[in-house]
Amino acid sequence: MPLYTPPLRDMQFVLHEVLRVTDEFKAMPAHAETDIDTVNAVIEEAGKFAAEVAFPLNISGDEEGCVLDKTTHEVKTPTGFKDAYAKFVEGGWAALSCKPEFGGQGLPFVLNQCLYEMLNSANQAWTMYPGLSHGAYEALVAHGTDEQKKTYLPKLVSGEWTGTMCLTEPHCGTDLGLLRTKAEPQADGSYKLTGNKIFISAGEHDMVANIIHLVLARLPDAPKGSKGISLFAVPKFHVKADGSLGERNPIYCGGLEHKMGIHGNATAQIVIDGAVGSLVGEPNKGLAAMFVMMNAARLGVGNQSLGLTEVAYQNALAYAKDRTQMRSLSGVKAKDKDADPIIVHPDVRKMLLTAKAYAEGGRALQIFCTMLLDKEHNHPDEKVRKDSGELVALLTPIVKAFITDNGHTATNACMQVFGGHGFIKEWGMEQFVRDNRINMIYEGTNTIQSLDLLGRKVLGNNGATLKKFGKLVGALVAEEGVNEKMSEFITPVAVLGEQLTKFTMEIGFKGSQNPDEVGAAAVDYLRVAGHFVFGYLFARMAQVALREIAAGNSDPFYVAKLQTARFYFAKLFPETATLMRTARAGSKSLMDTDAALA
Repeated sequence: MPLYTPPLRDMQFVLHEVLRVTDEFKAMPAHAETDIDTVNAVIEEAGKFAAEVAFPLNISGDEEGCVLDKTTHEVKTPTGFKDAYAKFVEGGWAALSCKPEFGGQGLPFVLNQCLYEMLNSANQAWTMYPGLSHGAYEALVAHGTDEQKKTYLPKLVSGEWTGTMCLTEPHCGTDLGLLRTKAEPQADGSYKLTGNKIFISAGEHDMVANIIHLVLARLPDAPKGSKGISLFAVPKFHVKADGSLGERNPIYCGGLEHKMGIHGNATAQIVIDGAVGSLVGEPNKGLAAMFVMMNAARLGVGNQSLGLTEVAYQNALAYAKDRTQMRSLSGVKAKDKDADPIIVHPDVRKMLLTAKAYAEGGRALQIFCTMLLDKEHNHPDEKVRKDSGELVALLTPIVKAFITDNGHTATNACMQVFGGHGFIKEWGMEQFVRDNRINMIYEGTNTIQSLDLLGRKVLGNNGATLKKFGKLVGALVAEEGVNEKMSEFITPVAVLGEQLTKFTMEIGFKGSQNPDEVGAAAVDYLRVAGHFVFGYLFARMAQVALREIAAGNSDPFYVAKLQTARFYFAKLFPETATLMRTARAGSKSLMDTDAALA
């Protein structure tokens, strides 16, 4: 059976020692009273819930899966899921970072991020039920009418109801301009929707009394393409004026997908047969409203892979210390045993350290981003809010794609540490690999994220936001550039920053001549940018560790942090050189291939 221990020490290191989040909170009236003790108490309790309630249901939920009653269209979730969700609601976890005006606790979003990392380590399939609700909450807060907010938000915040996002149709995935679901205006101001949606996570289940579907559809006079899409709130059960539930709305589950992973989550085919809904936001402006939910979900998907990277690493590390095979190449290490534990072998250490580095870098990036979100929404200084929002927009595709790609590498490496046992279900490792794989597809594939980063977020404003991030790197270089002990961490990032500027200009110029050049370079470009961001954060973590050691702190945690940073810069960061070379190779070897692909 697998194990899981919440990584509280590393979370506290990033929160308090590297990013000093409580100092940031003091500048925000909404969070000024959130101190270190509060932060620690919340994440410690969150870790207990994840490890003691959600984690024990992970393997059993995967084995049992969800069951659809085709007569009633109701879905039964795996044994224990409903009870665990009731405890989640009872504990107030659904309301953690929601606004007090809707019944939320009003705590910083960065705490919600830490909660969900641990929940994803514990049980990604279960975590997706409450996780999607938070995105629905965000969309309705930003674009809902007063009536919609009054009707839906208190129940979504409490967790009594859950929410979904209904975008994908059988013939259209990322290209939402092709969607066909229709919305007919009614005399009373409501709309009747008709159509079909697929791949709707948590689209139907037995854990709550009502599900609020946020559905993209077209009005009768809508223009073609993405400019003709509207967003609607469509409840599973109608809600009466007094807040009680009325009759069933004809939006239901017509089938469940049989999937590679996340078996415990109901991935539903949704049939919409004249269901009544209300317009969210303006007509034909539905994508703007939906992108509030989608961007929240993109950060959430990165968090899913971060969670799986962490739990896979913990199990592979424990196995490598216990499993004995062969002798160390440099001489016997375990003289009392017939063979040495496999952790003595260089390549086993490489696999373990890869997962560890990607977990620690991903955690720092996630907390960094959610701290920016807190500043964007709560800081009194308009410029700080604007700059924070721009940086979050730049980093969102990196969080989504870089962390999920790294999660794929890390979970597979950790499964490899187990050898043949990794392929066997009871160890839990193959489930981490299967569950992670969908994260590279969710909320726009990682190629879409790469095109978004390079085409829209970087070239779209001539690199202005990238330069803002570059200033953060420049400030760190100026602060530590003469510190010889920091040179092994600072120099690679500073050099890559200079290379990235030139690299970006080259691709921009070639792309202006031939747009396929951007498409050919985008995936490689995102990984280069991802390492640039990780490198900056690892340098900041190394900076703190070196200062603590210099001050006489003998905690081995800081030595471990430096060793992980050194491994990252020696073995993972150099990938950037190859990526820039392959990106510069251009599009011809991809596009001039009709004979090869005939």
